[in-house]
Amino acid sequence: MGVEAGAQAARARALVVLRIRSRALAVALLPAAVAVILLAGAATGRLVGPGWGAARWILTPLAVLVLLAAAGVALVVARARPAMSPTIPIAEESAPDLYRMVRDLADRLDVPAPSAIALTPDCDSWLEDRTHRAHGPPPAEEHDDIAGSDRHPHRRHPVAPVLVIGSPFLWWMRVGELRAVIAPVVAGTGPSAHPDIAAARRFVRGLDAAVAVASAPERRPVSRAVLAGVGWVARLLLRSCRVHAAEMERGVAAAAAERAQAVDYGLRIVAQEQVGLAYAGWDRLLTRVALPAWRMGRWPSRLDAGVVAALTELSRRDRLAEGFASRLGERPACDLLEEPGAVDEAASLLAARLFHGGPAGPGPGWSPVGWSEYPEEVVDRKWRVDAARLHRVLDAMGVRPAPGSPAPNTGGPTLSRVLDHLTDQAGETGERPFGPRSPEPPPDDEEDLSGTTPRSATLAARLRAELSREEATATPTLPTTAASATATPTATPSATTPATGAATAPPPPTSPPPTPDPAALWDDRALPLFPLQPPRTARELLADHLTAMICCAAMDTAGATPGLDWLDGPTLLHNGERTADLAPKVLTLIEDGDSTPLRAWLAELGIRPEKPVRLG
Repeated sequence: MGVEAGAQAARARALVVLRIRSRALAVALLPAAVAVILLAGAATGRLVGPGWGAARWILTPLAVLVLLAAAGVALVVARARPAMSPTIPIAEESAPDLYRMVRDLADRLDVPAPSAIALTPDCDSWLEDRTHRAHGPPPAEEHDDIAGSDRHPHRRHPVAPVLVIGSPFLWWMRVGELRAVIAPVVAGTGPSAHPDIAAARRFVRGLDAAVAVASAPERRPVSRAVLAGVGWVARLLLRSCRVHAAEMERGVAAAAAERAQAVDYGLRIVAQEQVGLAYAGWDRLLTRVALPAWRMGRWPSRLDAGVVAALTELSRRDRLAEGFASRLGERPACDLLEEPGAVDEAASLLAARLFHGGPAGPGPGWSPVGWSEYPEEVVDRKWRVDAARLHRVLDAMGVRPAPGSPAPNTGGPTLSRVLDHLTDQAGETGERPFGPRSPEPPPDDEEDLSGTTPRSATLAARLRAELSREEATATPTLPTTAASATATPTATPSATTPATGAATAPPPPTSPPPTPDPAALWDDRALPLFPLQPPRTARELLADHLTAMICCAAMDTAGATPGLDWLDGPTLLHNGERTADLAPKVLTLIEDGDSTPLRAWLAELGIRPEKPVRLG
């Protein structure tokens, strides 16, 4: 460990954590020590008498119980599997240039090189210790090759942590920018190699894993009672060392940042701007572009490449981002991978699993989609499915075309039917009894639908109920993978299994994508781990379905086409250009019951609301 002030502070905090561990051990051994003294005194004839005999009878069983309890707690802490981030492991043969760059960076920083490299579908980078036996450390020859082969092969030495890099960085950043961004992260392997800091981290991770084991549901009463005691002890120790562990990590980060100042400092300032820009583009791509596809059972297979397109479009629109696109002429960091397309596909599937809760691999109801296929396979289908759901709810409500409608007897679903129903007629305060009512309850009073008309509120609530029923009855088939077939209750993100049951899936790549590490186990029972957005409100659902119906009418009667906007997601193209100002007119109809602005917009584009549309 270096002489940085942060490293010294981190070591001091690590010693405090280890002292807390030693005190806990001393407390557990204290009754046994007293019992041994009493027994030795009785054997030598020094501590005799009724009082000493009673003390021996009380303390000896108590000491045995305390020792058994301490041994049980220590066993759970030692064997509990620490939390592990779901990542895509990158073998050295699949990215030799990337490993070479990381090793050269570690040599410049004079720190041990990371033991391996993995990618995560997020805009972040960190070091992760995976030396626990449950994580299955890589073979020794890999450690010698990556972390330094000049050491004796049979000598036991600490294994360096794994370097986790955000996959969007590889596609958006240039090689020099990536090296500057990960320099402080790689520098953290120096303090991590110190025995005291490593021991303190293992102790804290073991306590955290023990708390997770004790909190796991579906256990027998006896096991639940035993683990409740283990969890109480682990939580008590965690509370005791929480502040010191946090200060230790701050010290490690400060030491790493100080050591990395000598490497690409000027370039790192520029690269930090790219980090914020990549985060904004990644978030926009996931929420506006990927999420609609995931809801349709399709997952975009080139999300990282989409980040480049999204940020390039942002630089074209926003003057604040001018100049960022000019960097694209330099060598991108993804060129450090042998097969960037396969890695992008793996990261894209893992992102769908983490942020949406999709299956672990492709299947009949979960197939990849390319960006060129996105408008037809996702946008068009999404709009027609939503429009069909809207008309099913209207059928259940008994809504028929108004008597004054231009085409009351077309026999097909029309946009006029929806507009006539939502338009607030003068003097009307409720619905006409057009037929039998559906059994759904009225709108939820707790939801903020007070700013809408009665018909909009009722239709919104029934749409939400219909969508909830569809989600409850949907039973997606989870493909069987090598990881999910194991006996453990967790599964690996098998993000690159070729699609075998989906007729619409593209052909597999020429070479198999990287296979996730079988030891990379993580708990997938609470997917999605990171939900992108809260559930849509009834008002938002009605706006989405009404917009979808309008887009279907535009495509079927005015020659419009579905399109993909990298920043806004699905969009309607009319004469090759994006349509604008539709959302305010839709909200005016929902909130005020006034369809005049929307009808004027439809007439301007030549959309015929009285014509039937094709539903999905």
